[in-house]
Amino acid sequence: MKFNGFTQNDFDTFTIEGLQPRMTAIQERIQPKFQAIGQPLTDDLSAILGNEMFLHIAKHLRRSVNPPNDTWLAIAGNKRGYKQHPHFQIGVYDDHVFVWLAFIYELPNKSNIANTFLKNLKTIKSTVPNDYVVSLDHMKKDAISLKEIDLKESLERFRDVKKAEFLIGRHFAANDPILSNGNEFFDVVKETFETLLPLYKLSFK
Repeated sequence: MKFNGFTQNDFDTFTIEGLQPRMTAIQERIQPKFQAIGQPLTDDLSAILGNEMFLHIAKHLRRSVNPPNDTWLAIAGNKRGYKQHPHFQIGVYDDHVFVWLAFIYELPNKSNIANTFLKNLKTIKSTVPNDYVVSLDHMKKDAISLKEIDLKESLERFRDVKKAEFLIGRHFAANDPILSNGNEFFDVVKETFETLLPLYKLSFK
């Protein structure tokens, strides 16, 4: 399947009532698109990094009652899973698409990563554009622009609070025309991931 972008139908998935009907829509509408955009991006990251990266598409297997509010793909350097590793994400909510480099609470060495980032604050600020956004909780929709957030304070919280997280990247509103152009959106995601690669590499030091 060729990736042709996201449509309003994809966003409307998250208005469907009931776990099973919504899961069916996710599987039929969104997951094939994740496979189509995710595999070439995974191959691209593997080539740039010089080590194999693996595509993971969220299955939401733990859910038994409440339908998911979003769904995502993750690209990580581990075949078995991604949550305990720094990873790249593309995901869909009812009103936007997110593109993240994600460090979530399951990371076993997140305090070390936070300390490394704190030592390299100037590098991060000079590497990542001001219009990129930061989230401190992957379960919440909102994000704060890099221009407005206190990065030092956010990273200290990421280090010191067990459930704290650090995700950095971009948000695209559902009505952003770029989302409906598969080639353009692919290029923007590729550029975003490449912009965030220095942080990804830094997290392993």
